[in-house]
Amino acid sequence: MNGKRKAGDKGYVDIAAKDIDVVCAGINHQTWYIQVRYNGQDWTGRLLDGFERFPKYKRTEKVRIDVLRRFGYFSTESNGHLSEYLPWYRKRAEELGKWIVKGSWMEAGGYLRMCKDQREGFEADFRKLLSATPAPYTTETRSHEHGSHIIEALETGRVYRGHFNVVNHGAITNLPPDAIVEVPGYVDRTGINIPIVGGLPLGCAAVCNASISVQRLAVEAAVSGDDSLLRQAMLMDPLIGAVCDPPEILRMVDELLVAEAKWLPQYRKPISEAKKRLLKARGVKTKSK
Repeated sequence: MNGKRKAGDKGYVDIAAKDIDVVCAGINHQTWYIQVRYNGQDWTGRLLDGFERFPKYKRTEKVRIDVLRRFGYFSTESNGHLSEYLPWYRKRAEELGKWIVKGSWMEAGGYLRMCKDQREGFEADFRKLLSATPAPYTTETRSHEHGSHIIEALETGRVYRGHFNVVNHGAITNLPPDAIVEVPGYVDRTGINIPIVGGLPLGCAAVCNASISVQRLAVEAAVSGDDSLLRQAMLMDPLIGAVCDPPEILRMVDELLVAEAKWLPQYRKPISEAKKRLLKARGVKTKSK
């Protein structure tokens, strides 16, 4: 939405983020701009045209723009990250280039590479950080993260507006009441106050509900140690299901259980059975890169 515009032109406009009033709602990593207002006007329906015209975003935000085109609402999540929660954009290796910018941290294996780079950087700089003069912490220098703003609002009563991850309790009427949702709210001395958002657009709600179902299966599996629910969670995961068939998925679960065994005592018996199956099974061909 940034750029120059002549009177009457439908091109770009130079506007600051503080002048835009947005309402975002959904679940973490699948939150939607359900309302975007500028200068008293609803610009939600103008976003697709704006992103398709903007050269940089047309190149780097292909997944987000395509989801906006199909569902009518823009996702808050980054291009590569959004694609990890959907079954349509990482189906075949030869087509990744259509959607994921090469060299970005969200290309295949990019997140692992970024984590390794950060670890190596931290190890190299750790002693320097310990001996350095601490950075000043003031209202002007604090980060944009929510934590300090929430504490300030709770302690002083100074109102802080933001978007928060909370138990739904009916804030989004077409998502389960016990799901963790991401919605607008405000903080003051009384706590975190969440208004009723209402229903998400049906397509957006469907995308969120698919992930909520996977989360529900995974949480219950972890708490109960029920490996059948764990396998169902893997089967229902949109990205896994986009590229693997059931035997491949179940074999992957066996391999993960065995590899992570010391951290998964609740799966002691399923892990023992998985080891036996793996000894008998033929290996699944994997890629070296």
